[in-house]
Amino acid sequence: MKNLFFASLILFAFSTVAKAQQLKSPEGKFVMEFSLQNDGTPTYNLKYKNNEVVKTSKLGLELKDDKKSLLNDFTITDTKTSTFDETWKPVWGEVDHIRNHYNELAVTLNQKSTDRQIVIRFRLFDDGLGFRYEFPAQKNLTYFVIKEERSQFAMTGDHTAFWIPGDYDTQEYDYTKSKLSEIRGLSQKAYTSNVSQKSFSPTGVQTSLMLKTADGIYINLHEAALIDYSCMHLNLDDKNLVFESWLTPDAKGNKGHMQAPNHSPWRTIIVSDDAREILASKMTYNLNDPSKIENTSWIKPVKYVGVWWEMITGKSSWSYTNDFPTVQLGVSDFSKAKPNGTHGANNANVKKYIDFAAANGFDAVLVEGWNEGWEDWFGHSKDYVFDFLTPYPDFDVKGLHEYAKSKGVKIIMHHETSGSVRNYERHMDAAYKFMNDNGYDAVKSGYVGNILPRGENHYSQWIVNHYQYAIEKAADYKIMVNAHEAVRPTGIARTYPNLIGNEAARGTEYQAFGGSKPNHVTVLPFTRLIGGPMDYTPGIFEMDISKMNPDNKSHVNSTICNQLALYVTMYSPLQMAADTPENYNRFPDAFQFIKDVAVDWSESKYIEAEPGDFITVARKAKGTNNWFVGNVNGETPRTSNIDFSFLEKGKKYTATIYADAKDAHYKTNPQAYTIKKIAVTNKSKLSQFSAPGGGYAISIIETK
Repeated sequence: MKNLFFASLILFAFSTVAKAQQLKSPEGKFVMEFSLQNDGTPTYNLKYKNNEVVKTSKLGLELKDDKKSLLNDFTITDTKTSTFDETWKPVWGEVDHIRNHYNELAVTLNQKSTDRQIVIRFRLFDDGLGFRYEFPAQKNLTYFVIKEERSQFAMTGDHTAFWIPGDYDTQEYDYTKSKLSEIRGLSQKAYTSNVSQKSFSPTGVQTSLMLKTADGIYINLHEAALIDYSCMHLNLDDKNLVFESWLTPDAKGNKGHMQAPNHSPWRTIIVSDDAREILASKMTYNLNDPSKIENTSWIKPVKYVGVWWEMITGKSSWSYTNDFPTVQLGVSDFSKAKPNGTHGANNANVKKYIDFAAANGFDAVLVEGWNEGWEDWFGHSKDYVFDFLTPYPDFDVKGLHEYAKSKGVKIIMHHETSGSVRNYERHMDAAYKFMNDNGYDAVKSGYVGNILPRGENHYSQWIVNHYQYAIEKAADYKIMVNAHEAVRPTGIARTYPNLIGNEAARGTEYQAFGGSKPNHVTVLPFTRLIGGPMDYTPGIFEMDISKMNPDNKSHVNSTICNQLALYVTMYSPLQMAADTPENYNRFPDAFQFIKDVAVDWSESKYIEAEPGDFITVARKAKGTNNWFVGNVNGETPRTSNIDFSFLEKGKKYTATIYADAKDAHYKTNPQAYTIKKIAVTNKSKLSQFSAPGGGYAISIIETK
């Protein structure tokens, strides 16, 4: 019996010494230790390959209007361990199957002075740790308000961080690379002039946060399964180098309204000494529930074009007219309104995009600015309530649907809510039914502007619940969702795979608003994409925006080959060829890669990676034996060395290499590229140059 007992301890990688509980990951790479301090404060620490990566850190929650918070005075009343191992198949993804293997420790704590219970559940994978708070049904803790969550992440040194400032309303920042000790000084300017909530600490940062230690250990801090809870930011005690959770408040300053039984999202720590393993981690998805949509056959990856970039650059407009009083007076008769002559979503222009999509094998066309309300929103009030059913006079809903259908193309709906989410919820059923009736199966939603009712933040519990409601309601109508300006994703697309895209970061549009750093796309896969795919809208070929709009002097800080590579490095089942047909027609040989590249994959190989510097990825198109490779480069020119051993043995392939020319540069010569074809096998090797802000893309097609 004793032998059996000790064998079970080894199986679950769990041991108890006094008040300390130890948990090991399945392969033993990680060791997590939980213990109570003398005053009953719960703590944990984490080691990776015998190196401490998170020092002893406190856990707990501070409650509002309560004499006793859930911070200390605890005793351990129960511990349960288990192991779990499954392989599941995502509806879409970077791979066609994902292993979910972890050891678990659930610690039940009783607060002696209040007779309250909480459970802290830890799951330790071979790529990191997840933990969350659980609140069982009990008589002394039913309804409560969170004043602040006090989860700590104590760092072992002054690590290098890739961060954006804490902001409750936007994630659309360029990333800053600095030491932890430098965050306060470097964020002060952004904090005082840009951060929407001035109450936020100048040492606050957003997750997903990417860190690198002096010893070359990569650490990623984020959260998973954010449902019915406030989005977590991190506030840094820069004297002691300790991060602590900092939840987004609601309009009254409360961080969360809870009713037991309930639980928090998972807090995640992904760690590796190889940056490629951070990119390959699926821990965030594994901490989410399996799909709640039983029949997912209607959820399809999409490659699309759209009436969008021409409006972002200012070449055309969203609004049909500048006649603001038409809408202010509640008059829907636009026959008296004078067209402004720049409206992009007109029948002839939309048909041009439909024809282009059909001729080049694209699935769909996004059309923004099709519905009434834009003239008032731009010209009078950003608090305007949009109409989701009524098109402008020059947009024929039924006629364009039939035209697109005849060409084998679908139209993607656009719903700009202007932040008036209660209005959107009231009209959501009608709007989704309108989509069903007119052949739309995907919607891009937007939340630009202040959230109404006034005072709410974009990432508080209240609005997080709205985003979730929109996804679930869309699933009822078999509609796929691409949400912009919504909360950053936390792996929920596993549970609701109709969430095929999010923005939730600084996307391509900012290249027309003054530009982004040339290494921006070498950071996003380590940060924003940890929680799910991004609708980054790549594929810009004309970098001089003044050629689209003489009044816009912005420059796209990228080479053409960098733009091509993004279709591989910035994973998404929803990929847009964002530039205009005219610009693609100028470079048909480079455009061929966008036409050929897949949007759904069975395998992904991360060949090389360093946050802020470079990423090279190879992916195998699902259902084929064809591969695509993408490399994006930061500001320093470099040469990659690629080993094609990922190709199938005994097979021959033709590789088409789209590469920066020797004199290419994101700023001075972004359209300089070369294209060549070579024969390759799994024994082939390649050295390939990448320019500053550049990269390369390779299509590898099996030779038959």
